[in-house]
Amino acid sequence: MAKGKQMFYTQKGYQELVDELHYLKHEKREKIKTDIAVARSFGDLSENSEYDEARNEQAKNEAQIKELEELLENAVILDESTVDTSVVSLGSRVKVLNPVLGVEVTYDLVGSNESNPMEGKISDQSPVGEALIGKRAGDEFDVETLSGTIRLQVIEVSRTKA
Repeated sequence: MAKGKQMFYTQKGYQELVDELHYLKHEKREKIKTDIAVARSFGDLSENSEYDEARNEQAKNEAQIKELEELLENAVILDESTVDTSVVSLGSRVKVLNPVLGVEVTYDLVGSNESNPMEGKISDQSPVGEALIGKRAGDEFDVETLSGTIRLQVIEVSRTKA
């Protein structure tokens, strides 16, 4: 496989990829194999929608496996024990305050493939994540978001919890 762009992961994020790959290669492949065998038993494959569906699922699963293998091949695991907690960087947990709204929010700064805003995991490449990089507790800054410019203040910087 060709060497792709390196992507940074926390240990937890990397392990989630490994676990998903294992599931797709073993459990899901076996289920699809069984589905194909059952569909074949229905007879004429030219008009067998169950067979077509199982084959499509097989192709989709194999594509996901290939994608995960490439991600893992190019993965760089962040050593979270070395994260400097005095400055925001990849692997930081950051508590910020929107002084206008009086709302505090905590973000874990992760690689783009691990981001999940609903869980408070934001990418270092997102507007807020990118603006946070290099900031320290007490720093105030403006960030341009889809809903306009917002002002944030860093309250606390720590390491993400595994």
